[in-house]
Amino acid sequence: MDILNNKQPIMELKGINFAYPGGRQVLNDLDFTLSGNDRIGLVAANGSGKTTLFHVIMGLLKPSSGSIKIFGKPVCKEKDFRDVRRRIGLLFQDADDQLFSPTVLEDVAFGPLNLGKSSFEALEISRKTLAFLGMSEFEDRITFKLSGGEKRMISLATVLAMEPEVLLLDEPTTGLDNSTRETLARVLDTLDMPLILISHNPDFLAVATDKIYSMENGRILTDEQVHFHYHYHAHSRGAIPHKHKEQQ
Repeated sequence: MDILNNKQPIMELKGINFAYPGGRQVLNDLDFTLSGNDRIGLVAANGSGKTTLFHVIMGLLKPSSGSIKIFGKPVCKEKDFRDVRRRIGLLFQDADDQLFSPTVLEDVAFGPLNLGKSSFEALEISRKTLAFLGMSEFEDRITFKLSGGEKRMISLATVLAMEPEVLLLDEPTTGLDNSTRETLARVLDTLDMPLILISHNPDFLAVATDKIYSMENGRILTDEQVHFHYHYHAHSRGAIPHKHKEQQ
């Protein structure tokens, strides 16, 4: 299936409801469609359901109701999501959830090996992926000794080494300095694939995505794009507590 040229949506979520045990409703009759040329930014307050949505798409969480169709096929049971996880790459919000091998190269090679690649093929793919991200010198580094930003980039390498067709990126700029964030933006710009990107960084979203949506009351607001604006001001007595009146 050529997802970039096929008119059929990559994923369709209809009437999705989800609540954690004993908790509030996180996703509330949510509808969402991702097409082959979509690069969507998702920005909303913490706890609004963004990460939960990703986990529902990947079959890591099961909604209480609603339907999901991915790559033209209904997905519901665990076996249905095996192909989804092979073709859609998920970058977790916490890099420590993604990295578990002793060295960087072993971590990046794990995915290709799990897909049936030979050791030689997996290492070749891993080295090319690290080079693509400008991280070749990290091959033999001990994973748990990396900085937060370094772990973030290596986590992305583990995802890209799986050669996915779609990316779900949960806060990819967390812990990155300005230079690495610019590198990441360039990397994403060269990837000719649909993606959904969660971020609180408006500058990064503006560069890496074509549409920016929000979430409110457990639903995605797709009827209008989110527009960021900046507010600059100076104070002669910056240490004095003060409030700003919102303009209507």
